[in-house]
Amino acid sequence: MEIQLEQLTRENYPDALSVSRDDIPAEWVDTASSLMEVTDYGAEHHLIGHTYLARLDGKPVGLIMIGEALAWDTDPDEMKGKPFYRVMGFVVDQAYRGKGIGGIILENAIARVYDEFGRRSIALGVHRDNRRAGGFYERHGFRRTGVYEGNDEYYLRLID
Repeated sequence: MEIQLEQLTRENYPDALSVSRDDIPAEWVDTASSLMEVTDYGAEHHLIGHTYLARLDGKPVGLIMIGEALAWDTDPDEMKGKPFYRVMGFVVDQAYRGKGIGGIILENAIARVYDEFGRRSIALGVHRDNRRAGGFYERHGFRRTGVYEGNDEYYLRLID
């Protein structure tokens, strides 16, 4: 299974809108439009990281943003005072879930950001009601923290 990651741009943004995520509440995962806004903000402020549109055989199947984390008051203590990445808006098209595609997208996006910008610990938030996503991240080396930002629990993948 060959997954291609390409940076989200205004040119491929219409393809990003076609990733079907109607079954996921917007409060659980950022929409393509909010990811485009945050991507533009990051570019304007020279933040490191990327938002990727994932394709399988040319078809858009997912979105993921991983980049330099701006400090939030709610960040877990072990993330404070040191640079880390934050994953945001990760979604796989509903027709492609449960097939291993999400893991490939996640690990490839992390590897590309590490190759380009260097290794850092990673934080992300999972909505308290999104148990399936929590289990997915735990299988990929993230651990639950019990620390919340609103309804999202932080998960961390720390580097040595």
